[in-house]
Amino acid sequence: MTFVVAAATMAGFASAQAWEPTKPVEFVVPAGTGGGADQMARLIQGIIVKHKLMNQSMVVVNKSGGAGAEGFLDIKGAKGDPHKIIITLSNLFTTPMATGVPFNWKDMTPVSMMALDQFVLWVNAQSPYKTAGEYIAAAKAAGPSKLKMGGTGSKQEDQIITVGLEKATGTKFIYVPFKGGGEVAVQLVGNHINSTVNNPIEAVAQWRAGSLRPLCVFDHERMPYKTKVTDTQSWADIPTCKESGVPTDYVMLRGIFMAPGVTPAQQAYYVELMKKVRETPDWKEYMEKGAFNTTAMSGAEFQKWLTTTEAAHATLMTEAGFMAAK
Repeated sequence: MTFVVAAATMAGFASAQAWEPTKPVEFVVPAGTGGGADQMARLIQGIIVKHKLMNQSMVVVNKSGGAGAEGFLDIKGAKGDPHKIIITLSNLFTTPMATGVPFNWKDMTPVSMMALDQFVLWVNAQSPYKTAGEYIAAAKAAGPSKLKMGGTGSKQEDQIITVGLEKATGTKFIYVPFKGGGEVAVQLVGNHINSTVNNPIEAVAQWRAGSLRPLCVFDHERMPYKTKVTDTQSWADIPTCKESGVPTDYVMLRGIFMAPGVTPAQQAYYVELMKKVRETPDWKEYMEKGAFNTTAMSGAEFQKWLTTTEAAHATLMTEAGFMAAK
């Protein structure tokens, strides 16, 4: 009798673990087309199709309104729906803090951290600055609000890094917001701004073409990629900002979440799916091309990271004066 009950329990467990989507999955991007989150979502979609990792189709849908709030609220409102997932960046934290929109990452179900995105301090290749130290010295010599720092959006990652840079070095830039990293790179190539803190993948084409120069990476260690991007430099040749006397670091989440109220088996399905995505050569090639920090995690480890990082963003946003009025 005991054996029969145990066998039945095991069979039930196996069937619970075997959940998979029964209709097309909507993959929400809380940002516009062409940016880093959109590129990664479409890459994941393409890898799943190419390697036949899922029986159902996956449809990427951009919901960028309200600095991503539209996409987050859509997932929050889809309680119990396992056929919706969302890719997140650090606007997961900054958007509700800056706008007061009624949303928190705990309103969703965490699946996986896919990677962390780097930020690099860039200048025009024709500028005289060869190091971050030289550029910061020039900003100080020019005086407050003389040099222009371009970035994507307002009160988001790029402006937070700019404020952090100012506080760490005693400088003050004119922050100029643009719609996306591609436009930011073009503005720097055209000398309409003096510097940017663009992600590697958003400026690599201009670096390779000899139009932009990277000065430092905002991480605690250098990027590991040693293949030459230009004739003389690889990503690994770019010093950390701390090495350059600019003690500021910041990395951005690239993660996957589901709606609230899904079952553990449904969550486990997507954890395993994203693990399979990360194991493909296509993903590894993309990681190197975009010079990502390849840290990945799920489960309790990911939850702990989210909690710690949310608190860090609250501090950064408060110091910058970016928190929405209560």
